[in-house]
Amino acid sequence: MRRWGLPILLMVATFFSTLHVGAQMVLGANDYSLSDIWSGWVFAVPLMAILMAHEFGHYIAGRIHRVDISPPFFIPMPYFLLGTMGAVIRMRGAIRSRNALLDVGAAGPLAGLVVAIPVLAYGIATSPVEPLPEAGTTHYLMEGRSLLYWSLLVALKGQIPSGSDIMLNPTAFAGWAGLLITMINLLPFGQLDGGHVGYALLGVRQDRVSRGVLRALPVLAFGVGLYYGIPSYLRGADVETMVSDFSAGVQWLVWGGVLFVMALFSGWKHPPTSPQQLSERRRAVAILTLACFALLFMPSWLRLR
Repeated sequence: MRRWGLPILLMVATFFSTLHVGAQMVLGANDYSLSDIWSGWVFAVPLMAILMAHEFGHYIAGRIHRVDISPPFFIPMPYFLLGTMGAVIRMRGAIRSRNALLDVGAAGPLAGLVVAIPVLAYGIATSPVEPLPEAGTTHYLMEGRSLLYWSLLVALKGQIPSGSDIMLNPTAFAGWAGLLITMINLLPFGQLDGGHVGYALLGVRQDRVSRGVLRALPVLAFGVGLYYGIPSYLRGADVETMVSDFSAGVQWLVWGGVLFVMALFSGWKHPPTSPQQLSERRRAVAILTLACFALLFMPSWLRLR
């Protein structure tokens, strides 16, 4: 039980951190005081449910396979956009079986999606569609839109009129954040969830995939910036919007830098497993899990409009 002391403390701190951020969303930063913190539950509860499903998916799968795995350590960040930087889990020693590696790697993102999708669907259904501010009068943050997000938006809101858009309420934003976090973790690199799943499926060939992914991220960042920036320039957008559009892919560049540093400390090669191939059922799960990355892919995570 002693090993759970710090994880539980961090979990509680992260819940209050997300409550703080959620209350600011509900009331506005200027009208919010700490006495109003409980109003942020509409963001904090669904976001923590998604994160806990993700992390305990990993933990439970690890325990089933007798992996020496720690409880999740949540990271509270009360002045960060989401109120948290997620959580980390320590695994001591390599996972020797490909089947176990697949189960531990895939359980987190799949469990997180089981919670995130209905949260997002409810959030979209209860979020209003409103006219956009007139160009040059004010700016707002535009959330990234994946195929899965776009499909839910069309299914629940239909065709949104030109000049209008959905204004995500805090619950919808928590669901959207769940998709973003899952996408980031499913990138097939190193010891991210996607890297574990990729190694379980491909073996040592995944190490080449990881190196290719790292080289591709700066190219992706540059391409996304041009995709949004050139039309912005051609239509004569204001300088602030134009700068935001040309830097729309910068998150991928920053994430590439984080992954580079991670690789320096943890090594460029995934810890080896037994050469035994995945069972057919698990092979299908691995392909489905990696396909989720395509459904969740957001070219730009957030940009100013």
